[in-house]
Amino acid sequence: MRSTTTRTLLLLTALFAVLAAAICSSSLFSLKLSASILSLRVEPGPQSSPAAATDPAAAARIARIESGLLPAVVIKGQPPQAMTVADRMAHYKVPGVSVAFFDHGQIMWTKTYGYADVASKRPVTADTLFQAASISKPVAALAALRLVEEGKLSLDEDVNVKLRTWKVPENAFTQKEKVTIRRILSHSAGLTVHGFAGYASDEPVPTLVQVLNGEKPANSDPIRVDIVPGTLWRYSGGGYVVLETLLSDVTAKPFPQIMSELVLRPAGMTHSTYEQPLPENRASEAATPYRSSGDPVKGGWHTYPEMAPAGLWTTPSDLARMAIEVQNEYSGKSSKILSQDMARQMLTRQFGTWGLGFGLESPGEKPRFAHGGANEGFRCNIETSTDSGQGFAVMTNSDSGGELTEEIFRAVAKEYGWPDYHPTEHTLIKINPASFAVYPGTYEIPGIGKLAITLKSSGLYVEAEPFGPDPIELLPESPTQFFVLSGDITFAFHKDAQGAITGLTLHAGPQTFEAKKTS
Repeated sequence: MRSTTTRTLLLLTALFAVLAAAICSSSLFSLKLSASILSLRVEPGPQSSPAAATDPAAAARIARIESGLLPAVVIKGQPPQAMTVADRMAHYKVPGVSVAFFDHGQIMWTKTYGYADVASKRPVTADTLFQAASISKPVAALAALRLVEEGKLSLDEDVNVKLRTWKVPENAFTQKEKVTIRRILSHSAGLTVHGFAGYASDEPVPTLVQVLNGEKPANSDPIRVDIVPGTLWRYSGGGYVVLETLLSDVTAKPFPQIMSELVLRPAGMTHSTYEQPLPENRASEAATPYRSSGDPVKGGWHTYPEMAPAGLWTTPSDLARMAIEVQNEYSGKSSKILSQDMARQMLTRQFGTWGLGFGLESPGEKPRFAHGGANEGFRCNIETSTDSGQGFAVMTNSDSGGELTEEIFRAVAKEYGWPDYHPTEHTLIKINPASFAVYPGTYEIPGIGKLAITLKSSGLYVEAEPFGPDPIELLPESPTQFFVLSGDITFAFHKDAQGAITGLTLHAGPQTFEAKKTS
């Protein structure tokens, strides 16, 4: 669950979810910077927590992080260029950033940069609210697990047993295996719909049942089971809409009230809410969302009736408080939400590298839990060490904030000596361009999606939705092995005895996929 596996740019398949996480967001946005964006470098100035301002050691660490951002991939023999937070905000046209670093049960320092709203010059503060997007999921998972501990739900019971307002439609895939809370939380329930776009201020907002059935005015497909539950990991925001319905059915309470009572208040998340839309009296606390172009999202922040998968408004400090509580429960130091036994179940791999709500470390890595988020005009991420007590949360108000958060994370990892989250090094070799002629074509991963490999004068390129609108160049490290600069992704092409390309193996972080060349 490293930098490349959490951020999920509202894509439709498991592969594309992993790829999107690897890429974060397209790194090919225009490098031409407007005067308004350049002004972020000097106005308003970064704001620090009091602890950072009074502790010279913390201030020095922060300064090194701010001037030492690192890319996802480096080429052997080519030292990475020094990058600052201000420069990279300007590069990606990200108006505002808020971060929080925590260690051994305490928030050690926070820092904010830029604007919550560019037009009014309203600066980001430590209390500015951002949409947490998919980080809403593990927070919602805490509530579900709390109800399991209270005996109101069961991890392995068919959710239809207690669903009242709507039922998961039965079909051939659910004859023997059922949708359960354990499978929903580990993205292995076989449910469809990767993510949600939300609803602009001038659009009608559907009911939850309309979202579940894909009925107008819902803008997403029906949430259905289309593979046998328990047989495949596939990221599903749709599963969490089912969970949201289940929690409200069981408690007979609105979902925001459930979350406030079971998780937000016990964890000390005093600024956070699942209310959708955000109440008018709190609108001034919220960051304005922006597109990758630097323009504000038309109509402002979107409303998400899909609250469990995407509806949390919060701050990095509140996310840190949640993560600290999970750390403490895991170690037996607290039980405000979960018992130690349940917290340990939550952070135990259930399917692949996924626990009950959080993404976890790959085998052999230091224990950690994490999640990323991507709503319209918001990108965010939190990474937490299970054992060391350290963790870091970043929130931004831009569609292009994803890659910036990763660059900041890598600087934090270097500063604090984290064993993971470092740039991947590749060796770039020279290959006769004439040999590339056999690679172009369409490659399909059965049941998941397609990639297009194209040839230009400068070399090979890959095109797929997670990479954004522009092709991404494939750089050779062997005659059949290629990498990209924007994420921990490699492509290994396969040849038959006659030298014809038959397919490729795609490695995206810890995930591996086989694709057959179809044309």
